Amino acid sequence: MNDVLVRDLVTEDERQAVLRLIGAAAREDGQSAVSEQGRLLLRGGARAGVRHLLMRREGALVGYAQLDGADPVEAPSGELVIHPDFRGRRYGRILGEALLAESGRRLRLWAHGGHPAARHLAQMLGLTLFRELRQLRRPLGGLQLPDPVLPEGVRVRTYQPGKDDAAWLAVNAAAFAHHPEQGSLTQEDLDARQAEPWFDPAGFFLAVREADGRLLGFHWTKAHAAEGLGEVYVLGVAPEAQGSGLGRALTTIGLRHLADPGRGPDLDTAMLYVDADNAPAVRVYESLGFRTFETDLMYRTES
Repeated sequence: MNDVLVRDLVTEDERQAVLRLIGAAAREDGQSAVSEQGRLLLRGGARAGVRHLLMRREGALVGYAQLDGADPVEAPSGELVIHPDFRGRRYGRILGEALLAESGRRLRLWAHGGHPAARHLAQMLGLTLFRELRQLRRPLGGLQLPDPVLPEGVRVRTYQPGKDDAAWLAVNAAAFAHHPEQGSLTQEDLDARQAEPWFDPAGFFLAVREADGRLLGFHWTKAHAAEGLGEVYVLGVAPEAQGSGLGRALTTIGLRHLADPGRGPDLDTAMLYVDADNAPAVRVYESLGFRTFETDLMYRTES
């Protein structure tokens, strides 16, 4: 008998079992089926609108899904993963149907990496493709970029945890008002990221107006030391400063930081995520030497 348990809060034993399952699947697939945000929600205790679905077969955990219904406007978003040892047995469809039921059949489902099996599952669940998120990469070795040109009256400094939190959250929400995941980050989400081992305020750059200190944009970098990857983690510009060249300048500043051997562990490749339909951003990144490495797809119900 297949059992799908729905939890608002998982136990520590369940959390560890899920993390082992996610890790086993990532080693098999070359990419995690559960995003960073999903893993933080798994570890961070109960959150309003978030549910965890655990699928067991004869006592063994064979699948995990997460439903995040915190967004007041968008349909709940979901992610799911089946342990590699238990694939090919229709467990993905069973777990996907459970996600649909929990969401009231109003669902957005990620397929990280866009693997054929995930595409097939989306089709079986009656979901349609509506978003393409590209991962772009470029070498950091021998990085040669023109000096960043900041708009007049703007300077760049690094982030100060606690002091800059509220201003950053406000600008992040404004810059990503069209982006349901990034634009809805809360203080709790920010705190969770600052508590991660990789967090380094020295790689979190803020562009502020010299006259009054108002935050106009930011580039938050992230080092994946074990993989030798430096990430353009989040880059945003306040609506009032868009079109000024600030985004390009901040990108250059962050990339130079990631390429600096004095920064810490050597990083040989830069990576970032960008929506495929964000043509202006894609053009900027491609002009800086980035090329598509892989693609994440999001599917949704028609309603």
